[in-house]
This record gives sequence, structure tokens and C-alpha cells, in this order.
Amino acid sequence: MFKKLIIAATLLALGVIVLGAYVRLSDAGLGCPDWPGCYGKLSPAHAAEPIAQAETAQPGGPVSAHKAWKEMVHRYFASTLGLLIVVIGVMAWVKREQLMQGIGLPLVLIVLVILQGLLGMWTVTLLLKPVIVTLHLLGGVSTLALLVWLGQRQSRDIPEMRIQDAARMKSWALAGLVVVFLQIALGGWVSSNYAALACADFPTCKGAWVPAMDFNHAFHFTRELGKTAQGELLSLDSLTAIHWMHRVGALITFLFLAVLVFKMLRIPSLAKLGAVIGLVLLLQIGLGISNVLFSLPLSVAVAHNGVAALLLVSLIILNFRLTKALKRS
Repeated sequence: MFKKLIIAATLLALGVIVLGAYVRLSDAGLGCPDWPGCYGKLSPAHAAEPIAQAETAQPGGPVSAHKAWKEMVHRYFASTLGLLIVVIGVMAWVKREQLMQGIGLPLVLIVLVILQGLLGMWTVTLLLKPVIVTLHLLGGVSTLALLVWLGQRQSRDIPEMRIQDAARMKSWALAGLVVVFLQIALGGWVSSNYAALACADFPTCKGAWVPAMDFNHAFHFTRELGKTAQGELLSLDSLTAIHWMHRVGALITFLFLAVLVFKMLRIPSLAKLGAVIGLVLLLQIGLGISNVLFSLPLSVAVAHNGVAALLLVSLIILNFRLTKALKRS
């Protein structure tokens, strides 16, 4: 039951990340401008009147019935995930002797999911402030990563590998995990600042390899959405800087993981996982390019977020296997 709960929570965490991307990319993040309910109600159906009034007052604005439902469905899924994680934490404590594992990681997950709830609230109450939205995304992928690690602890069919191979690959695998996490952070910053189409051509950006950019305001983390720290409108050059840095990060990520995959393919016990990482990497790069060439189709943009999470998951699994192999030494 413990293992099944972890698997269910892991799949739900991935679903919440994808749903969060869908809400953000369909401009429904303020579909219900309060928290945790919708205009103080349990669902948009119960808040139909204030939603209709808000939509009448501002047609095409952030509030509408369909946007409210998108936002609330995401909250329902996130709340269910939080409940599952609490159940996992309680079970890990009550059955700690039977499960024969520490309770530290389940407790960290409970703290993290509480923090995620707060970030979800601040996302709404602080009107989609980019740093909060990005941290909320990173909290989501961190929750997924820890659930995957916890699930791997319960697995009994992890391939054996030589200690020499594990020792040789450990630093590469850890560095790959860090690189992917940082690239997800850059992607979150692009999305939360609505900078995905700041460069509409590829591989150049505005017809240049290094276009005009403003880094001073692009990466100021305390500013409001669409504004500089001084309250002025954020320039297109700032958005270009955000987008361009994500492209640079994508190139670095691709080159580093390509080397990592090549090394894994030469080790029999890691070859299958290496092939999976390679395929997911190619898919992710293809989705990223497609976002630019086809002007950010919603389905492609959402898939780009989901596949990024899968890439992180695959690297978590790799690091777990290497860590376990080294512990046996």
C-alpha cells in the first residue's frame, strides 16, 4: 500500500505540474482572484454571479467562467496531492519499523507541500509576481523529484552495476541533475514573464546571434509582472534577455546531457536508461524549437513543461541507482 500511494502521488505530482503549465499558459492564473476558494465559494459553479459580474466589467480580462474552472481544477488536484503526501508521511512514521526506512524524506515532503500551498496562495494574492510563480514551479518539480526518489527506495528490481562504473558516473549524473534543474528555473522565468515569443525566429533571435538585450531589469527578482523594479513597463529588450538566456541554457543542457548519455550507453547496466534520457532530451529540444517556430501552440508549450519534468525524473532515477551502487561498496 505504501508503494502504491507513492506511485499515485508521483503520477499526480506530474499531473499537477502539467495542469499548472496549462493554467499559466492559457492565462487563467487569476481565474479565481482569491484563495483557496473562488470568490469564497467551493467551486466556480457556486460563484457564477461574481464571476459573471467580473467578466462583464472587464471582457477578455483575467476572470471568466472557463478560466475559473481551469484554476480551480488545478487547485483540487494540488490539494489531493497534498493530502496523499500527508498520508504517506503518517504511514512512514507509524510503520517505520516495518518499512525499514527513515522518515526524514516523507517529513521533508510534507513541509514542501505546505510551502507549495503558500506559494500557490501568494501566486494569486500577489498577482502572478514572476519570482513567486517561478518558485511555485520549482517547488512542484522538487516535490515530484523527492517522490520519485522515495519510490525508488521501494523498488526491488534496480539493475546491478559495477562500483567502478558508479563512481565514474556519479559526478556527471549529479551535475546533469543540477543543469536540468537550473534550465527548468530559466524556463519558469521565461513563462512567468511571458517572454516565450520575445524571439520569434530560430536559431537566431531577432535576426542576430546576440540581439539587443537589457539584463539589468530582466533578472530583477522583486519586481511586479511586466514592470521594472521602479514600476515602469518592462522593455522588450528585457524580455529578449530572458528568452535568450533560456536558449543559451538549452544549448548547454543539450551538450552536457549528450555527453552524459554517450557515457551511459557504454555501460551495459546504464545503457537502457541512457537511451531513455537521450530520447527525452531530443523530444524536449524539438518541443522548444517548435514553440518558437509555431508561435507557442498551447499543446506544445504544455508538453514542453511536462517533458522537462520527465527529463528531471530520469536523472533522479539515474542518481538514485548510482548512489545505491556506491552504498553497497
